[in-house]
This record gives sequence, C-alpha cells and structure tokens, in this order.
Amino acid sequence: MSTAALAAHRLAPHRSPEPAVAPVTTPVTTPVPVTAPRRRPRIDGATDSLPVRACSGEALGRHATPTRQRPEVEPSALRLTRRGRMLLTAVSVLIFGSAIVVLGLRVTGVLEPGPRFTHTVPVQVAPGQTLWSIAQNTNPTEDPATIVEKIADLNKLSSPADITPGETLQIPIAG
Repeated sequence: MSTAALAAHRLAPHRSPEPAVAPVTTPVTTPVPVTAPRRRPRIDGATDSLPVRACSGEALGRHATPTRQRPEVEPSALRLTRRGRMLLTAVSVLIFGSAIVVLGLRVTGVLEPGPRFTHTVPVQVAPGQTLWSIAQNTNPTEDPATIVEKIADLNKLSSPADITPGETLQIPIAG
C-alpha cells in the first residue's frame, strides 16, 4: 500500500459518517496533505525543544579577563605541523650525525688517502731481514705498516713471517 493509502486508512475511523449519496464519478483534484508517520511514539507533555541551561563560568569562580590589544602582526608564511617538526628534526639529526661520523673517520685516519704507489722493484730477501725492515729501507717517508700490508698483498703472503732468505719479492714504491 502506498503512504497515501495508509494515511487514508488510518483516518477512516475518525471521519464522520457520510450520507448515503450516489457515488460521484468526477475525480478529486485537490491533494490530500499526508504527514509522515513518526518513528518514535510521542510522550505526553514533552516538547520538541529541550531546555538549555548556560553557565557563564562565574558560578565556577572564573572571571573573564580583558585581552590586551596587540599591535597588528603579520602572520608567518610557514607553519609547521607536528609531523613536519618531527621530519625536520629527523633530517637535521641525520645530517649532523653523518657530519660527526665523517669527521671522526677523518681524525682517526680511516678516510685519509694512503700512499700512491707508482711502480714496483724486485728485492731479494737477505738473511735476518723482515718485511718491516724492507719497507723502511725502500719507502723511508711512508708508514711501514701500510707498506708491509701492500707487500704481503702483492706477493700473496699469508703472513709477514712467510719469507725466506734468498726469496725475491716485489716491493711497491710510493711516488
């Protein structure tokens, strides 16, 4: 049934009885106002609007303080959100930390460029000679530890003690 038919059905018992008159064949052109049924039952004595009580704050002991007039200040163009501040902090810590690490490696000598070797010379090991003494004799201005490592790498020695007298080694020369 349509909404109009439901409304007419509900209103039928409240109408006054109509006299027995011959039915009229002309259609009714005036629309019948139909109200939508209420979803909740209406409570007797209730009003549609609820009373509102306001509290100014004075009952709680709060008093309004007049605000000072500040000079007209132009708002800043950039306002960072919490996420923006966290990102800016993380990026600055990352950059600062990287700078500290690079500086620390430079101070300890890890990033210092080692000596540049231009060529190698063959040297025959004499009795009582060590790789350290050979490194000091062939490259007196360089760090002997670096030269010993390079000699061991070039000659495929597993340890610096693997040399025997009379053996010929290729010694790098820094230039």
